[in-house]
Amino acid sequence: MKKDKEEKCKCENCECENCTCENCECEPGKECKCSTCEEKEEKKKSKHNDKEIEELKAQLSEANDKCIRIQAEMMNFKRRKEEETSLRFKYCNEDILKKFIEIVDNFERALSNEDISEEANKYLQGFKMMYTNMLEILRANEVTEIEVFGKPFDPTTSEALLVEHSDEYDSNVVIEVLQKGYMYKDKLLRSAMVKINDGE
Repeated sequence: MKKDKEEKCKCENCECENCTCENCECEPGKECKCSTCEEKEEKKKSKHNDKEIEELKAQLSEANDKCIRIQAEMMNFKRRKEEETSLRFKYCNEDILKKFIEIVDNFERALSNEDISEEANKYLQGFKMMYTNMLEILRANEVTEIEVFGKPFDPTTSEALLVEHSDEYDSNVVIEVLQKGYMYKDKLLRSAMVKINDGE
């Protein structure tokens, strides 16, 4: 039954002053069936859906950014661990080689002693062979002596224990090596202990 065009639509969603839809079948207090109200309802739903879509897009973008950051952090962590492992492997013999060069020092001191008996000299020949073998072991592990004698003092590789005047050398030049210094590959294994010229 058609509603009188002068009668107001009682639908809660209807904002019309008077319902003018020819096909309106609204009845007071019942659900509105006019196309105008249906269109408005569809628009409201569409706006609500658009808002939800935008919110979901924003959440997805935030989740993607977070995922990218976590992935970058994991890659950096993995790279740092690989570098640490590589360094540990590269210098894995450092501690034992430090002790080993102390033994080499003792052999050098023993071999430098010329005031020995003939019988002791026989043993010394054996020590020389052992000393040569030790130097081979150091070379095999890429341990090299730091050449400092007669060169300008370098605090990154040497420690100056004594200062003495000599006319034969320039100022601040190493005039005596008290204890040899060594490099282990590209790393300082032990600083050289030296005496330098004051040049005055």
